[in-house]
Amino acid sequence: MTTAPERHLIKKYANRKLYDTHTSRYITLEGIAELVRDGHEIEVVDRDNGRDLTQVTLSQIVLSAEKRGPARLVDAGGEMLHDRGQALLDYVRKTLNVPADLRNEVERRREGLETMADDAIERALRRLRIPTRHDIDRINERLDRIAAQLKKNGAPVKRDSARTAGRKRKASG
Repeated sequence: MTTAPERHLIKKYANRKLYDTHTSRYITLEGIAELVRDGHEIEVVDRDNGRDLTQVTLSQIVLSAEKRGPARLVDAGGEMLHDRGQALLDYVRKTLNVPADLRNEVERRREGLETMADDAIERALRRLRIPTRHDIDRINERLDRIAAQLKKNGAPVKRDSARTAGRKRKASG
């Protein structure tokens, strides 16, 4: 009979002992590994300051399993142990990838905020009847097309000194 996965809060004491608050017993690293293999969620925190130690603890478990080497899995006999070890590694990978997921979420939200700010600035400029950079670029493109058309038709084209001066300032600044 299998039991449903449970959440275990493990408190780590200054003397490095680990206490499972769910079962009200002390637990070893191997015991935590067993919980993870059985599909339980775990969280390890420092008893004194509440700092999350889950990733560090899971890394210690994986490191100690790696030190024992794959020969122990084969000698112990079986695919079941290998599958349970894989479940532990999958859980560790999922836990260690949380910062990457969090980074991606923050980046996505930051881009959204930048877009909202740009839109708000553009609306404010329109209300104040101040041309945006995009408006000025469109006007310059139209002027260039008109100048090219006039030149093609043989009319003398004189560039606007204010427009040329603005471009020179931009290039030097």
